Amino acid sequence: MSACLHLADGSLYSGSMFGASSEVSGEVVFSTGMVGYPESLTDPSYRGQILVLTWPLAGSYGVPSFKKGSTDFESDRIQVSGLIVTSHMAEFSHHNAERSLGDWLKAQGVPAMEGVDTRELTRRLRESGTMPGRIAFSPDSEFGEFTVKKNLVEAVSTSSPELINPPGSPRVALLDCGCKRSIIAELVKRGCSVLVLPYQNNLDDLEADGLLLSNGPGDPASLVSTISNLRSLFQSGTTMPVRGICLGCQLMALAAGGSTEKLPYGHRSQNQPVQYIWGGACRITSQNHGYAVVEDSLPEWWRVSISNLNDGTVEGIEHTTMPWSAVQYHPEGAPGPLDSLDFFDDFLGEVVNHG
Repeated sequence: MSACLHLADGSLYSGSMFGASSEVSGEVVFSTGMVGYPESLTDPSYRGQILVLTWPLAGSYGVPSFKKGSTDFESDRIQVSGLIVTSHMAEFSHHNAERSLGDWLKAQGVPAMEGVDTRELTRRLRESGTMPGRIAFSPDSEFGEFTVKKNLVEAVSTSSPELINPPGSPRVALLDCGCKRSIIAELVKRGCSVLVLPYQNNLDDLEADGLLLSNGPGDPASLVSTISNLRSLFQSGTTMPVRGICLGCQLMALAAGGSTEKLPYGHRSQNQPVQYIWGGACRITSQNHGYAVVEDSLPEWWRVSISNLNDGTVEGIEHTTMPWSAVQYHPEGAPGPLDSLDFFDDFLGEVVNHG
């Protein structure tokens, strides 16, 4: 079945539909990752977006059994609104594969297109910035008015507190703004009891030894109540270790009094180089975000600790006297390099010392 991708700037890309046969709108973004589509498509940070894969072949190793709680996926459903690829491999080969990428998308009701020149499309998005788009059946389909939902986190956060691995220690409170499953897995792997909290949860009198703010989708400035709760925690002078990942980094900066900005086309890949300002070490990281902390906006007592070697954007912040810090990248990988798993070890070291 033929299909078209309409962009808000009037551009039109033709191709063929696979996955679900439906029309959908979303913010069109691209990822340069070569592998990891099961993890990427289920990453809550992609909520509301049409994802373009720059790697030309998609689906060659199929999709494993999609069971609730499976470690092969980052949530219990596909989170992207749609998928754009150059070529979909309907014939797959992997000993764990149960079905094709197209069949999985169809079962989840997510439309996808193939036969698109994703290199040219990515070049347009790099030059003009990410923009709204629509997957449609016909080039004559009405694009219609498109508005980005302000609060995307509401749809991907837990609705009520949940305690994972109750006998574990120490206990880490995890503010779920769209948390990837691998983040929780890394904490449990290290023996933690994890108290998963809704994104709007009050942070006063937490029954936990440390607090971790998760990744998630959308504009961090829209999470007004979350920022307010976190600001109150900071102003209380708590010495409890607080860490943030991706969106969590941006929320910490906003709560401290800083600001964030939307990047032209974001960082969505598994090969982003970052450098630690103190010590000079460099690492390759996995990233998925469209916003970043404005460096000059950080108030007194806060400083940038890590920077991106491609564009100089902020990749880490820290308080100079309190055990509060955050990273913009994904230390858990999934998909991506595992260079930064020591993030969790360092965090738990602070938690244990604090206790």
